[in-house]
Amino acid sequence: MAIIKNDIVYDQDKNLSTDIYFPNDTTSNTKILIFWHGGGWFRGNKNSVKPLAVNLANAGFVTFVPEYSLAPAHLFPAAHQDAIHFVNWLLNSEYTDPDDQKNIVQIGASVGGTMALQVAGQYGFPTVTWSAPVDFSHWIKNHEAVKASPDAKNDFAYTDPAQIHNSFYKYFVTTYAGGKQEAILQKMDAAAYDFSNLSSLMMINSADELTPLDSVLNFIKFLAKHDHEVELLVIKGQRHAMDYGKDYLDESLDYLRQRIKRQK
Repeated sequence: MAIIKNDIVYDQDKNLSTDIYFPNDTTSNTKILIFWHGGGWFRGNKNSVKPLAVNLANAGFVTFVPEYSLAPAHLFPAAHQDAIHFVNWLLNSEYTDPDDQKNIVQIGASVGGTMALQVAGQYGFPTVTWSAPVDFSHWIKNHEAVKASPDAKNDFAYTDPAQIHNSFYKYFVTTYAGGKQEAILQKMDAAAYDFSNLSSLMMINSADELTPLDSVLNFIKFLAKHDHEVELLVIKGQRHAMDYGKDYLDESLDYLRQRIKRQK
């Protein structure tokens, strides 16, 4: 069973903390995994992924699950900045050695995957994303008529999954962006991030889900144009991020382990 240290503060000013899950057996070769939770940047917390984090630790990874600032109290780029701040804290903390940067990997679920993309671009950590949204400016421009809601099924009596997904997508994007200003949305787009140090990336998405597959394909084209390595796994169905995460955990960890070996 994993050993858990709760509420380790990494940002005193914002009172942001991380939980740490340690494998029973740790050695100098033990790998470090950062798991970024989802929730549309307006909800979700580190406690919500505890069972998954235990599984990650049992798989041999010292697992960190950081919290980050949430909208609407904290708008873009607050959560993105928290992610970078966390990594800087981690690399200078008692939990890492000076050469541990090569031993760090990431998994990000939903918008946690979006932030993991930003971190991967700057630090080069091998990364797996589960249903990471990557396009915000074009999506909002093309969906002006969509009514935003975190619960369109009850708010608008929607039954069509596509309508429900679109309503939720517009809600979480505009809530974190603080509106529909194109300049802000363009900065939120994953294609706007710095990918100077991107090394290995695997993206997993369902065929028809909250995160539009066409936006993911366009993002992969963008990465390929800039000569970056990326793998895409498209799974059937409509499940989003954590809905399928446990079923694809082995594939995710196998990918990350292989990339760590290749970096050495």
